[in-house]
Amino acid sequence: MLEPWRTGRVTRIQQETPNTRRYWIEIPELNRFDFKPGQFVTLDLPIHEQKNKRWRSYSIASWPDGTNVIELVIVYLEGGLGTTYLFNEVKVGSELTLRGPQGVFTLPDPLEKDLFLVCTGTGIAPFRSMVQYLKLNELPHGHIHLLFGCRKCEDLLYYEEMTALSESMEGFHYHPALSRENKEGFHSGYVHHIYESICTEKKEAHFFLCGWKQMIDEAKQRIAGLGYDKKSVHQELYG
Repeated sequence: MLEPWRTGRVTRIQQETPNTRRYWIEIPELNRFDFKPGQFVTLDLPIHEQKNKRWRSYSIASWPDGTNVIELVIVYLEGGLGTTYLFNEVKVGSELTLRGPQGVFTLPDPLEKDLFLVCTGTGIAPFRSMVQYLKLNELPHGHIHLLFGCRKCEDLLYYEEMTALSESMEGFHYHPALSRENKEGFHSGYVHHIYESICTEKKEAHFFLCGWKQMIDEAKQRIAGLGYDKKSVHQELYG
């Protein structure tokens, strides 16, 4: 059943990287906003006369915590009507029309196989939600590998948080990769060689892919080349 449109109120905005912001949105008419980690909300922005050209969908970057506040992490796209409005017009206290939660890009049940969470840019949002949810609820799981690709160190989202999780959460492994900067302690290049080097024994696994189409298309080809079935791959396309 499709959720109704609701009014959300922006309670906080934080600049996370040079072109990315975090938005905290409260839904006052609800006591709590329930969703599954990996789901998204759709915003109806006043940027066009046609409804379907006003809608922009964003994965929820926070996790279910019993409150009516969610977090979105949004990257500015040059010339994009949606992000231009959000970055230039939306302030703390602004109201946004939204609908959700939606989507089936959610954790497998049971969590017996290893998880490879492969993302670029703001594609880390649903994976942050998933990993924090697993940790806070102390749910059993296999090895979880979060592979996050971006251009430079300044583009890393939630770096300190993911690093801390990798030190405190058993079985969680964080692999940041920089494609246009060489820096000690980081993988150089794209994310694909990381899971290829880990999967040499072809242990059973789920691959969750979230990001731009080029990354997802290449990842699907490489994962198939490793011998994994299509049913092992789940994707959420951005852009």
